[in-house]
Amino acid sequence: MKLKRIHIAFLTIIVGLTCFSGQVLAQRYDFDFYDGKVSFDVSPSLNIPFSDSLTSAHVQQFYQMAEQAEYKELVNNLLEYRNKQHLNDWVYYQLIRRTAQQIAPKGENYARYTLYKWFLMCKSGYDARLAVGNNQIIFFIQNKEDISDIPFFEIDGKKYTCLNFHDYGKLFQRADTYIPVNIKVPEALDDFSYKITKLPDFIPANYKEKQIAFNYGHKAYHFNVKLNSDISDLFKNYPGVDFETYFNIPLSRETYQSLIPALKKNLKGKGEKEGVDYLMRFTRYAFLYENDEENFGSEKRLSAEQTLLNQYSDCDDRVALFFYLVKEIYNLPMITLLYPTHVTMAVQFDKPIGDAILYNGRYYSVCEPTPQAQSLDIGQLSDQLKNQAYQVVYHYEPR
Repeated sequence: MKLKRIHIAFLTIIVGLTCFSGQVLAQRYDFDFYDGKVSFDVSPSLNIPFSDSLTSAHVQQFYQMAEQAEYKELVNNLLEYRNKQHLNDWVYYQLIRRTAQQIAPKGENYARYTLYKWFLMCKSGYDARLAVGNNQIIFFIQNKEDISDIPFFEIDGKKYTCLNFHDYGKLFQRADTYIPVNIKVPEALDDFSYKITKLPDFIPANYKEKQIAFNYGHKAYHFNVKLNSDISDLFKNYPGVDFETYFNIPLSRETYQSLIPALKKNLKGKGEKEGVDYLMRFTRYAFLYENDEENFGSEKRLSAEQTLLNQYSDCDDRVALFFYLVKEIYNLPMITLLYPTHVTMAVQFDKPIGDAILYNGRYYSVCEPTPQAQSLDIGQLSDQLKNQAYQVVYHYEPR
């Protein structure tokens, strides 16, 4: 597939080109962004040094210089690319990160790199803020969603989640260590969303086939699913979002085309109940189980494609994959049941099956997509969960 070349700025210059007076006009940068090639030019006025100590005054000085620089063409073309490619906020932030990395490499000066990220996000319209303390610079952004595993701050009744917590990890101090920098960027008004409804296109050549197999009805089924490790990079620092958000992250185009048509072919001629049973057992037995503490060292929710990509997965990951498959192939109403140490799914059929769960006046039949001590059919709940309380944490109703 021919790479798409995205021109982030349209200045008729060449790297190192000077005017007759000998003044350097701009610096050209190029980098790969998923299946595209990004090129942009940066005015010398936007090449702002930052080698001072991390104080509010020095950060404000950086902003004043950046505000007076020639930045508008760069920002406008970033936004044009975002709109043309329909990038969700998280994917757009990856574009901002890579742009800042070109201008101010992270490994050379972390504070300067963070300042460029913050400035470009603000000028893109997002309400992003900075705080400093303990010789650290903390970058956070207004977000109204339920994010569980990263620090957040409240300013004027608004919640701001930390975008660079992963860079500090255990070095991150108590919230009161960091003093917000009082800079009001007029155009920085929008909140940031972690919802992803469209993945970027990845380079087809970077996909590799993964063999997935399981047995159903005394027959072996084999799949050659195309998967790309770039998906792991995209979600490397993605936080713990709510069930609705990560359940509805779609598959990338190549992965979708290598799996969904094959599943639909195998399900042809099967009734709805048998088809869901097939998908339940595919999700249950085609993948190795391991909890997140052993697999990643901490809790991590995987999207459907990440579950396909990773060697191991737990109950959170499998409900995401099962939900996606049932929604894509049958589009049935579903509820997610959260127990103290487990999460599972229940599906609404024309007639309830087994010990169905009554929710909002309708019956849903449990479909367990994670291996259990018992071999559970549709409508069966494991013995250890029967007397435990649960919460319905997500209700999907087809439109």
